[in-house]
Amino acid sequence: MINSNILELCLSPDLGGLELYMVRASHFLDAKTNTISVINEAGKLEQYYKDTKFKYEKIKRSSTIFSFLTARKLAKIIDDNNIEVVHLHWTKDILVAVLAKLLSKQKPKLVQTRNMTMTRFKDDFYHRFLYKNIDLMLPVTYQVKEQIEKFIPNDIRPKVEVLYMGAEKPELIGDEEKKTLRSKYNLEKSFTVGIVGRIEEGKGQYLVIDAIKELASKNIDAKALIVGHAMNDSYLASLKSAIEKDAIKDKVIFTGFTTEVQKLMQVCDVIVLATDRETFGLVIIEAMQCEIAVIGSDSGGPLEIIDDNENGLLFKTKDSNDLATKIEKLFNHKDLRKNLAKAGKQKADEKFYSETQFEKLKNILKELV
Repeated sequence: MINSNILELCLSPDLGGLELYMVRASHFLDAKTNTISVINEAGKLEQYYKDTKFKYEKIKRSSTIFSFLTARKLAKIIDDNNIEVVHLHWTKDILVAVLAKLLSKQKPKLVQTRNMTMTRFKDDFYHRFLYKNIDLMLPVTYQVKEQIEKFIPNDIRPKVEVLYMGAEKPELIGDEEKKTLRSKYNLEKSFTVGIVGRIEEGKGQYLVIDAIKELASKNIDAKALIVGHAMNDSYLASLKSAIEKDAIKDKVIFTGFTTEVQKLMQVCDVIVLATDRETFGLVIIEAMQCEIAVIGSDSGGPLEIIDDNENGLLFKTKDSNDLATKIEKLFNHKDLRKNLAKAGKQKADEKFYSETQFEKLKNILKELV
């Protein structure tokens, strides 16, 4: 065990890729360091810690104007556990982490994994105060690294080092279970196009639906499997209304919230990531690891994951016609689909396996102590 004390911080009330990455990081580091996680008492992360060996604390996240109160509680946890490094994940936790560092006796190093894009210059007093107290930023792509270097002034910019997010090895299912799931969701023998993520406009479910409509006009038997829960009921209603209007209701299946995401990926012929501004694209990697062909938008994170026509396909962002063309290409060329899927799995296993990335994280944090 490395002789260091690490605090993993995420006070987000949500449950998505960012939050689950923090959980996985804390669980990995627990075997290598003395690690404690601090989570939102009103959030959804306790299920991953309760009744386990993993040490954690819950605190109430106050509104921004009362951040001092949250920071004071965090500072006590830092001092009680002799914390040397605080690793934070949610951008909205930066102020609390910086205040806690200054309030604590330990004065730990602050490390931020940067999952979000940065689009404006950070040279005002408030941001100068924050960033001069952060020791290291870990952007999840080189695109985000470039943004950090562009928008944070050099005299206050922390050290910056790219660290990709990784995915766990999937539990592969057999043909019988696939058959059962395909029957459950009325997929039968249709060519299945999956899209996984929260149902909101930015995720691009409407693009997949439009592509399915275009394929249907060519008498191609393709269905969309939309996996995820709705963040906006009006957006979901608009999708369903369009499906009814276009008479393709039988070709679009909504699963709603499910705990079988990886299993459902494996019943698909292709997985699409249609987000217009995706910072990374963990869903693509998870699909690759399941040896499923992938199609991603040609902007942001997917550009650092997919090598076009080598281990996946890229389509023009927000262009449903181009997406339909790429889906049709995989529908018509089974060998290409299989070869892309095989190459995708190889790249995901070699470059994006979570344990490989967490081992790098461990070494990065070790160097700070």
